[in-house]
Amino acid sequence: MPYNPAEIEQKWQKIWQQMGLDKTPENADKPKFYALSMFPYPSGNLHMGHVRNYTITDVIARLKRMQGYRVLHPMGWDAFGLPAENAAIERGVPPAKWTDQNIAQMKRQLQQLGLSIDWEREVATCSPEYYRWTQWLFLQFFESGLAYQKEAAVNWDPIDQTVLANEQVDSEGKSWRSGAKVERKLLRQWFLKITDYAEQLLTDLDKLTGWPERVKTMQANWIGKSVGAYLEFPLVNSTEKIAVFTTRPDTVYGVTYVVLAPEHPLTLQVTTLEQKSAVETFIQEIASESELERTAEDKPKRGIKTGGVAINPFTGEEIPILIADYVLYEYGTGAVMGVPAHDSRDFKFAQENNLPIKIVITPESGEIELKDAYTEAGIMINSAQFNGLNSQEGKTAIIDYATAQGYGKARIQYRLRDWLISRQRYWGCPIPVIHCPNCGTVPVPIDNLPVTLPENVEFSGRGASPLAKLEDWVNVDCPRCGTPAKRETDTMDTFIDSSWYFLRYTDAKNEDIPFQFEKVNDWMPVDQYVGGIEHAILHLLYSRFFTKVLRDRGLVNVDEPFNRLLTQGMVQGLTYKNPETGKYVPAENVIYKEDKYCDKDTGEVLSFFFEKMSKSKYNGVDPLKVLEKYGADTARMFILFTAPPEKDLQWDDAGVEGQFRFLNRVWRLVSEYIENKPKQVKKIETFSKTDKDLRRAIHTAIKEISEDLEGDYQFNTAISELMKLSNALGDNKCFASPIYREGIETLLILLSLFAPHLSEELWQALGHSQSIHLQPWPKVDPTALIVDEITLVIQILGKTRGTIQVPASADKSTLETLALESEIAQRYLEGKEIKKVIVVPGKLVNFVVV
Repeated sequence: MPYNPAEIEQKWQKIWQQMGLDKTPENADKPKFYALSMFPYPSGNLHMGHVRNYTITDVIARLKRMQGYRVLHPMGWDAFGLPAENAAIERGVPPAKWTDQNIAQMKRQLQQLGLSIDWEREVATCSPEYYRWTQWLFLQFFESGLAYQKEAAVNWDPIDQTVLANEQVDSEGKSWRSGAKVERKLLRQWFLKITDYAEQLLTDLDKLTGWPERVKTMQANWIGKSVGAYLEFPLVNSTEKIAVFTTRPDTVYGVTYVVLAPEHPLTLQVTTLEQKSAVETFIQEIASESELERTAEDKPKRGIKTGGVAINPFTGEEIPILIADYVLYEYGTGAVMGVPAHDSRDFKFAQENNLPIKIVITPESGEIELKDAYTEAGIMINSAQFNGLNSQEGKTAIIDYATAQGYGKARIQYRLRDWLISRQRYWGCPIPVIHCPNCGTVPVPIDNLPVTLPENVEFSGRGASPLAKLEDWVNVDCPRCGTPAKRETDTMDTFIDSSWYFLRYTDAKNEDIPFQFEKVNDWMPVDQYVGGIEHAILHLLYSRFFTKVLRDRGLVNVDEPFNRLLTQGMVQGLTYKNPETGKYVPAENVIYKEDKYCDKDTGEVLSFFFEKMSKSKYNGVDPLKVLEKYGADTARMFILFTAPPEKDLQWDDAGVEGQFRFLNRVWRLVSEYIENKPKQVKKIETFSKTDKDLRRAIHTAIKEISEDLEGDYQFNTAISELMKLSNALGDNKCFASPIYREGIETLLILLSLFAPHLSEELWQALGHSQSIHLQPWPKVDPTALIVDEITLVIQILGKTRGTIQVPASADKSTLETLALESEIAQRYLEGKEIKKVIVVPGKLVNFVVV
């Protein structure tokens, strides 16, 4: 019977589901292993990145079950977010309906891959049964003082009259939806105090020994710890002071101006009547720029004098106050001190604005030619009593002096900002608070959760959040005093939903609490987390933050959510592009002629390369078509064999065909054995050389594949070892030998991680009644790896003349004798005098002759 993947895959998927094969064990008599892939957004269509991610985790989960672990391997849906709201606008379909349809469709597609997922623990973040507990957790933050509201600058679309997330603003600072130039606007927003955990989030990176160094470095840079000084510059004729943070307090005597962010509360206060009009015009211009534009390194820095004056308390000198586009109120103190002689940005800014430049640090040689800022360490000059100090000593001395004089103090600052979680959108988790004119901000009582999203909503894509327009939903009584009040109409950032979903999986059906303490602490932390490098910062950082807060609330007892992290590479497709127009060309529009790829419509020569699969680049491969043609097992084998998991993978149709041929060979090999196997297998008293060689091949495969699947998960080399074992069985078809049956069964058990359907079908055909996926992982027999004979190379004057088989245990003297007595030596040494014999045990004998 030929190999028919479509037939056997559907068959076994149904049987496994009926058996409950992938259900998470409740008993705690085995060690636990929590295997998790980052859950997908339900777009409705599976792509090859999904196939790779979920297949990797599935192989790990299957391996751990066979190794005797109880395994939790769940799946869910990151289902809130803007695409569903866009669908409501474009298609006139409610977001919930559109999302539910997509979830059902993608679930069917994922199940076609034969993933060993416990679907009984499935969650969807848009389900009230889930977001009820998201709201409950938000109230934990609120009660801890970690959730608060404040005025913040946001991206504002002046046409659609709505707030945009950073990802909704393109590289030109325009709204992705309306095309309008985005403005910066101050609005009252909700934040979580992630900065309270900045130091823990940074130092605990050292605990994550199972994470890629690249990811840890990215997080450390995002947190951005800086050690320096907080200094205050008094305003002339005012009690107010401008606060700055600097990592170079040693340069404070070189401060010749200070710069405020245009949004800084002091900006209008320090602006003189003469400069008022110019400053207001400048602020208006800056308001039309996105944060990305304002901070771009390659963009000239623009600024304007306010007319205000501050005092450098260290020198007593009056210095001008400016505002500039590159200073953001949300970063640090919203003000910077200008030291143009020793900061490259300040140097350019000072030159463009005719500001004084004062040198206060020189190289040890004392020579300095200021064509650009001198930013290195050196010796302090023009710095009063600190002259002559090296700049490192000077930092400490200046901070001590500032503290004593009341000018400032030592401070550690972080680049990390508090997490803005407000979204003026409908399709998100409602923030469970009520605004009362008497009581202020009041949490919704836990018994009243969830605050559900209303269904009678109209979507226009313009104006305020749809929730804000529903008066019957917005207007409620205060739960404390009964006064008419209003619900919060902002919903939460979807990163909130994904910051705790891994905890819900441990107790997914609990209707009383988000998760039971005993269950969550039994399974946590996740032992192996798998997902894309694009989540290296935000999702992973937020999940770590959530875990630490919930630990401090006594809800979990782990410090970190993910023990090991694997960031799989991208799946790339062959891509065609017109180098003149920059436009991508679909493969069906490409012809090959005269050793070149050309556009068949225009004849223009195209460039071709591999790039991440994308609809816009016409280089994607539909997983469903691959599954339809070759089956899930082939797709799984190819996606794991072609590249190590952390490297990018180049899709190659010939490689898919190669894996399909290999599985067909395994099918024929096992089928032939089933047809020809004897009714009774004889016991072997002594192993023949063939038996020993085959047994060594079997246990070498077990050893090598077991090693490949630990540590870095080298699936590609593990599959290569499967091919070697298959070849060894094909070369030694001793059907009557029990060693051969051991080899066939071992091949299928090892293969079952990668090609679960084919392995199960052939396992049952061998006469087994229990699933192959319930078999223990094979153990290496060290005695099987012992080599009785080795191949000895015979050389004459260093030139190889042949090889002979010799006992592996032979000593130097014996090897020399055996080599000398061999037919090869007799032939080549005849009539020659042996001057010297060189013996390399286990490798060669070299005769040096005259």
